[in-house]
Amino acid sequence: MTITADFLIRNADLVATCAGPGPRAGAAQKNISAIEHGSVAGSDGRIVFVGPAAECERAVTLAPGAQVIDGRGRTVVPGFVDPHTHLIFGGDRREELRRRLGGATYTQIAAEGGGIVRTVIDTRAASEADLIAAARPRLAEMLSFGTTTAEAKSGYGLDLDTELRMLRAIRALAAMQPIELAATFMGAHEVPPEYRGRRAEYVRAVIDGMIPAVAAAGLAEWCDVFCEQGVFTPEESRAILESGARHALKPRIHADELGLSGGAGVAADVRARSADHLIFVDEPHARRMRDAGVIATLLPAAAFFLKLGRFAPARMLIDQGVPVALATDLNPGGGFTTSMPFVMTLACFGMHMTLEEALVGATLNAAASIDRADRIGSLEAGKQFDAVVVRGALADLLHVGGRVISHVIKCGRVVTPASGD
Repeated sequence: MTITADFLIRNADLVATCAGPGPRAGAAQKNISAIEHGSVAGSDGRIVFVGPAAECERAVTLAPGAQVIDGRGRTVVPGFVDPHTHLIFGGDRREELRRRLGGATYTQIAAEGGGIVRTVIDTRAASEADLIAAARPRLAEMLSFGTTTAEAKSGYGLDLDTELRMLRAIRALAAMQPIELAATFMGAHEVPPEYRGRRAEYVRAVIDGMIPAVAAAGLAEWCDVFCEQGVFTPEESRAILESGARHALKPRIHADELGLSGGAGVAADVRARSADHLIFVDEPHARRMRDAGVIATLLPAAAFFLKLGRFAPARMLIDQGVPVALATDLNPGGGFTTSMPFVMTLACFGMHMTLEEALVGATLNAAASIDRADRIGSLEAGKQFDAVVVRGALADLLHVGGRVISHVIKCGRVVTPASGD
């Protein structure tokens, strides 16, 4: 049977399909299901053929006007999925970066009124149009680095009106540019200044007020909470995530970033899809996560920019059978990158992951962490045609600062201009 295609990447040196069920864990995480001298063909935004180039020439017929990319000297990988971002925010905290470079710690800056609370003040003052305008260049930069799908959180409002405004901005941005966005409600990002000394009241406000309103508005898919000493306790985090689940907001959690906070245990208890950060997670909690089906979404760029002095124990998590995903943690205070390839580089050189493990972490496992592995995250017939064409070999993705991405494809169309081609 002849297959008709309207888009073709022909005869790439390597196609790293990452094909197969996800998420991948343990030894399977390094399996990228590579095809040498391969081609990928699509029609109407879906992949219709992946395989050896010679077989493609026999099986695939190009429709009139089909677009063809010459893959010689190139590597093709799935479009990157960034499953943890704080894309939407007002204001600018680059001065905090300068202070950290001078020796100030994250905790010290937060205690002096900086950190999340500083961004809350600025975000509350921003209109929806302001938030959209500020986020669009970030998304364009993400796209240039190969991100085709991303999660995006609220959490810099900490009041109902601003949280809803942030989520509306995410919905509007999803409709006006190529990157697919998955929205997360994170009213439990911090206790706002007006509730200091009244923590229990704020937790009730999130559970009884914000979550039902967000769910009724249909603006979010996920519910997240920052489980950390000085922020939300394991008991508070569990109550918030269980409330979200009752309102059809699926749970994910910031866990064990600054200490062994109990967040990984909460993730296991509520069967969260993802527990994120995990810099201090230990083996017993890793096994609990594994048994509960929780994905570990690791954010090495956050540890790097916050100068925490250590990275999450990716090797231990993989050895314990926990699927590992990677994300940028794009945010105004400690996530100064939009680049998934840079995150992969840190994962390899800071967390001792192999290049293949990092690629699966940035594609198939990242897609699974936002419940999209059935349609994105790998190059397989029937899936959405989201792909990145790399100039050179797979290892060239680790060339920090290099112009190694020649094309980004979303739904079977090139969505970034070819660079130097």
